[in-house]
Amino acid sequence: MHSLQLSWPQEAISQALSPFWPEFVVEAVPQLDSTNTALLERARSGHTMPVLLVTEKQTAGRGRMGRQWHNTQPAGGMLAFSLGLPLPACDLSGLSLVVACSVVNSLDAQQRHGLRIKWPNDLWLDSSKLGGILVEICSQGAQRYAVIGVGINITEPLPLPPAAANQPTQQPPAWVQQFAPQASAPDVLALVAAPLAAAVHQFTQRGFTPWQSRFMARDALAGQAVRLSDGDTGVVQGVNAQGALLLQTARGVRTVLSDEISVRPQGLC
Repeated sequence: MHSLQLSWPQEAISQALSPFWPEFVVEAVPQLDSTNTALLERARSGHTMPVLLVTEKQTAGRGRMGRQWHNTQPAGGMLAFSLGLPLPACDLSGLSLVVACSVVNSLDAQQRHGLRIKWPNDLWLDSSKLGGILVEICSQGAQRYAVIGVGINITEPLPLPPAAANQPTQQPPAWVQQFAPQASAPDVLALVAAPLAAAVHQFTQRGFTPWQSRFMARDALAGQAVRLSDGDTGVVQGVNAQGALLLQTARGVRTVLSDEISVRPQGLC
């Protein structure tokens, strides 16, 4: 039986988030396979209350397109949490970018540390991967429940297993203690949680448009030649008002949806 090893600011976060979602609950558990999976299973069983679920050790985290999120850190070495939120009927295009913008702005408000966003859901420190976002939706009738997963390396990860380390898409890791040496997972959660809830609440009312310029200021791919997973190539021209990637190709500007393909700079292919 595992027990919590860290002190999590559950009450403070719950109070900070209650203006946006009354009766908001913050739960901390020692170990889970995946915080996103746990909240999706609850939602499918009819439990759709607003909640933040954080775990000290995530053993089977997931990324986009079914990729595995490899966690080699001890408890607290990676911040892994998910927000589960009942959302009104609205266009969810660009939500992952809003989440990424909010987290990056909380961690690097003065833009001193080179934190950037690789469209559509990766957090980069320079050209190394600091973390990732995974947004999943559970729909039952007219109700939608968004599960917003966030994973951030706090300490230096241990080496990956050989099979994972040799994958051509594997990014070198970055971690928060490279620019904030005393930071802990609870510290980072306390820093990012309330602004993130506020950002999602604003998004449900105004969409991605207010965030477009903020994303562009952090865009890791702007002006870069990239190769898409379907083999197409071009130069990134930012994103549109819905958060779709704009790619200048030999045939003109192509609009790329976040759930369509994976994008990687050509030098990292």
